[in-house]
Amino acid sequence: MRIGELAARAGTTTRTLRYYEARGLLPARRDEHGHRTYDERDVKLLEQIRTLRDFGFDLEETRPFVECLRAGHPEGDSCPASLAVYRRKLAELDALIGELRGVRSTVAAQLARAEAAAAEGPQPRCELGGHAW
Repeated sequence: MRIGELAARAGTTTRTLRYYEARGLLPARRDEHGHRTYDERDVKLLEQIRTLRDFGFDLEETRPFVECLRAGHPEGDSCPASLAVYRRKLAELDALIGELRGVRSTVAAQLARAEAAAAEGPQPRCELGGHAW
């Protein structure tokens, strides 16, 4: 298939495909007329990249998964390098979750303090965006 058909099937643009090619993630095969050609393996590569990107992986983090598929493995996450990326990403996510829990705790404490202060005194008239609260 040609680049336009691959882009349509993968739900992306030809510009993105050329970028992936330049980054070494998508093979650059050419026919006798110099046109890029692709096959079903390339569709699977792009599905793998898109899934990982949707999960927050940066483009370079997709490389081990792509290389695993290109090496002939049925799944991009069946190679040791892919598993290492999963482990690193989980550690990053765990750290972010910890940070978010801390922020949530701080916001909840601020809300409790503000609600207690509001309950103790006269209710001020607050205006925000033309609405009285």
